[in-house]
Amino acid sequence: MFVRRAAVQRLARAAGRRTSVGARAASTLASSHGGTRLERERIASLPSNVRLGASPSIHRGASRQRSLSTAPPTAPPAQQIARFPSLIIGPNHQLSPQGSFAEAQAAFLEPPTDVVESLLDQLIDLKVGIVAHYYMDVELQGVLHAVKRRQMELLHHQRLNEEDGGEGVTATAASGGKEGRRIPEYPLVAVADSLRMGDDAVQMCAQNDVDAVICLGVDFMSESVNAIMGKNGFAHVPVYRAAVKHIGCSLAESAEGDSYKAWLSKAAASNEKSLHVVYINTSLETKAVSSSILPTITCTSSNVLQTILQASAQIGPEELKVRYGPDTYMGENLVSLLDAVIQSGWSDERIKRDLHPAHDRSTIRALRDNIDVYPSGNCVVHHMFGRSVVETVLNDYADAYVTAHLEVPGEMFQIALTKSLDDEGVVGSTSNILNFIERKVEAAARTAADDGEEKKRLKFILGTEAGMVTSIVRSVQDILDAAACRNVEAEIVFPVSSEAVMADAESSLGVVPGVAGGEGCSTAGGCATCPFMKMNDLDAVQDIVDMIATKSSELELSKHLPPNRLGGRTIDGRDAIDLGTEPIVYMREFMKEKRLSEELVGRVEGMAA
Repeated sequence: MFVRRAAVQRLARAAGRRTSVGARAASTLASSHGGTRLERERIASLPSNVRLGASPSIHRGASRQRSLSTAPPTAPPAQQIARFPSLIIGPNHQLSPQGSFAEAQAAFLEPPTDVVESLLDQLIDLKVGIVAHYYMDVELQGVLHAVKRRQMELLHHQRLNEEDGGEGVTATAASGGKEGRRIPEYPLVAVADSLRMGDDAVQMCAQNDVDAVICLGVDFMSESVNAIMGKNGFAHVPVYRAAVKHIGCSLAESAEGDSYKAWLSKAAASNEKSLHVVYINTSLETKAVSSSILPTITCTSSNVLQTILQASAQIGPEELKVRYGPDTYMGENLVSLLDAVIQSGWSDERIKRDLHPAHDRSTIRALRDNIDVYPSGNCVVHHMFGRSVVETVLNDYADAYVTAHLEVPGEMFQIALTKSLDDEGVVGSTSNILNFIERKVEAAARTAADDGEEKKRLKFILGTEAGMVTSIVRSVQDILDAAACRNVEAEIVFPVSSEAVMADAESSLGVVPGVAGGEGCSTAGGCATCPFMKMNDLDAVQDIVDMIATKSSELELSKHLPPNRLGGRTIDGRDAIDLGTEPIVYMREFMKEKRLSEELVGRVEGMAA
């Protein structure tokens, strides 16, 4: 499909050392004119269950190199295809990508067995775990999911062997039949959201006794994983990033400037009962500085609504000022959601039943009016779901379920929110979106037998980063397999912008505006795939594993450690790392007890004294 130029160079240097999926995908798909010999061979090598879209108007020759392309400009995708690209998931693991962007997502979902076995073998031998975010490169995610699945298969065989009186040891195919090695009980690979990544890393340490954890995400994620491991007694286990360079995040960095601190300081000076609810997708330094200014609790996109509802109930909806940041879209969408509850006529009884038992229409109205949203923060991925995308969804996809992450702009969010009131859509986190799709496919699969042989296709607009599709494909395939369902399909629609940007290693952001390059990014400022997350790739992971295996110098490995901006620092006399993890501790207590801690409530109450 595609491979980065740097990865090709590494593969050339590593010839004979390992097999790489990237090497098997060095070319883009052939254009409608037939393409090069390598392109035709790539198409021929695709798994038999992947069927390429047949539209002759789809441009398939777009490069995904990090350097600027010298190819002549092509027409924007909106002029090449009438509808959004999509991936149709059918029975018996059939995949049918529609459009070049979808083909890019589908091509790596079934990685070569030798690559999977080799990586798993190394992880077991070296006692290394991998935690990765949902938004990883599709090639990398395909391998990671396959490694986890293979480990669980081997673990199952190991348990059966023990039940039969055996020694309970096994070997992977790549180990050359080495015996006497046990398969770890807990997965050595976890693909999750940013909060769960830290939890999985802790469990890998506790249950598998790993000697190192590779964290695949942006820098604040590796920083958070490292801090959470340290808080749980595993500070001695190193956490390695895939890249030596800084892996930024447009959203996290919007909270690291003077304007965010000024916004918090203004709230602190108001003598109002203020609670700062900060999105978990921020740096540890942001959390530490915030905690020194205002009482602060971390939230995720899954629990943010319940967090503000409970805080309002405990402190008083008329008195509490919720200061939400830095994600402007998410904050505004929370206000819109509460407004929709009021405007759609929910009764007090329904609010107590479906939203929060301590609230009614009057308290929801008071909470809505007391939310102060930071005005200048957004994610480059979710920023792409602007007006042109909204118009296409409204005009061409009226029959589709619409999903929207809480971070997407208001118009796209409003469509999904309106549909969600009738269970025709969902708004929330990546996990909420995945659960909604699973529930709808399960329901269709259960009733499929009653519909005879008539095929039913469920369409889902994927209102978040396209990397989610790997987890969605695996879940849908498992559901259809379990139900032995042959007449249900799920179509995942990628609402990509009609303009594009190209990757550029010389740019501080890593991307620059450009012609349609197949990346699914917009010159208006948004991407269907996060350019920062894509700085993690399979070859980089293999390089880290190889460095650990060959016991490379500590200096080389130290270049891959998480940022340590708070080490040895104090803020207002308190250890900066403790101050930075405090909002996470408050959130975890809330998740466990379903109430804000008395300590946090007391700090908020004390602001008005």
